Amino acid sequence: MRTSEARFIVEAYVFYEAILSRKYFEGAKVKQLGVRFKELRFYARFLLVSLILNRTEMVKFLVDRFRDLVDDCNANFRETNFKEWKIVVQEIVRFTKVDTAFAYIRPLRYCAMFDSHAASLPYVARFHAKKVLKFKDAILTSYHRNEVKFAELTLDTYRMLQCLEWEPTGSFYQKRPVLPNDHSGASIDHSGTSGVIDINFVADMTDPSLPPNPRKAVLYRPSATHLLAVIATVCEELPPESIMLLYLSSSGKAGHSNVPQGEHSGGSRKSSSSKIVSRISQKQNSSIPEYHVNGKKESSDCYENYLWLGPRGNGDRNNLYPGDILPFTRRPLFLIVDSDISHAFKVIHGAEKGETAALLLSPLRPAFKDPSSADTTQYGSQFTFFLTAPLQAFCQMVGISSSDANVDIYNDAESILSTSFSEWEVLLCTSTSLDLVWAQVLSDPFLRRVILRFILCRCVFFHFFPPEASEEYLPVCLPQLPSCFSPKSDVVQSCVRRLANHLGVADYFHLSDA
Repeated sequence: MRTSEARFIVEAYVFYEAILSRKYFEGAKVKQLGVRFKELRFYARFLLVSLILNRTEMVKFLVDRFRDLVDDCNANFRETNFKEWKIVVQEIVRFTKVDTAFAYIRPLRYCAMFDSHAASLPYVARFHAKKVLKFKDAILTSYHRNEVKFAELTLDTYRMLQCLEWEPTGSFYQKRPVLPNDHSGASIDHSGTSGVIDINFVADMTDPSLPPNPRKAVLYRPSATHLLAVIATVCEELPPESIMLLYLSSSGKAGHSNVPQGEHSGGSRKSSSSKIVSRISQKQNSSIPEYHVNGKKESSDCYENYLWLGPRGNGDRNNLYPGDILPFTRRPLFLIVDSDISHAFKVIHGAEKGETAALLLSPLRPAFKDPSSADTTQYGSQFTFFLTAPLQAFCQMVGISSSDANVDIYNDAESILSTSFSEWEVLLCTSTSLDLVWAQVLSDPFLRRVILRFILCRCVFFHFFPPEASEEYLPVCLPQLPSCFSPKSDVVQSCVRRLANHLGVADYFHLSDA
């Protein structure tokens, strides 16, 4: 979890799988409470490892075994309270239910088969900016009340964690059944030392053709001071000519939204326009501040709004202000903020202390045809979903469930996105007006993919609302991308048009005629 080196998590998986296949715990007497606690911890840890490695079949298997074990312990040790373990079971069941609401036909991780586009590959390979930065480190944290999580991994950070890693293509990607023997097919000799791992086998399961994953610090409900300390440490250790990604997903102010749940939805041209216009008029005097006075930023704006990082400590220990990030702009920074006050972080642009930061800021409100889907505590943050699984996020937005999705139609929709992303990559690589902030990270496959998905997300939001909708319902990028990537640009709009027509949801969007 600290290094993101695949071999470490693979070694852990092999070790836990050996314990499972050799049935170490089955010989224990049912009344040995200490052994039962060890077994519970084993399943919880194995589940986390399997989840990170995206071993879906193993996760399903372990969830059933884990649930049965907790029920068995509760029945046989009535004098012991297993309430906390019941909560852990509820967490993993809830997590897997949301995570598999759409079967990920394509992995969240970067996969050369799906994410490298043959048509644009020569342009990407030849592209070189005046300054090229390497993506080395990421800090990921999220906090929302009652958010979907397992252990210390929330749904939002899990999606971002997966999105910033390579998908292995070696033998480890192949599904293997859990058998009560070793991996070579021979029976196990229990007379020797137990639990020995074949290191050569572990090496075979990592893909030598892939570069190392960027290091990621995943912080679970940190205080603001803890988060800032980690950012400072990463900045201090960041190699020259490198960039750090900072991902923050949290509610603003005191963790409450002033918008009623029913007002979180967009919808069809016929049914939702009046609601949205009404909502815009109500927001004309909203609490979102003006960030410029006479063309200059006011320093007080940097500390007027804040992200609420959770119920730890008192007062400002929980609050992260936009101004808190400014000292770290002495080094290159790629900042993603997913919040209902994300636009407050606009003040960072132009106020940096050395390096111009790349900012991707979420809309202030999610947009759904079905208002019930707007609940972050049930489905995770919509903006994050678009950056990590854009087609699934689009389907969720327009109310297409996994049971409605035909595999062939779904695959064709993926092809539409892939074709568009390839076209946009060519435009990015050949643009003469691309800001250096974006150009210097374009060679990195992870950050390039995030930028492409942001362009799609912004266009989808722009056309989901009527033309008179306020900008606060749109995601923001600073510095601005070239005008050819504007939501009004036909090269971008055509992707949303084709996707909406293909899925039969064109009536939900305000698209100009081709």
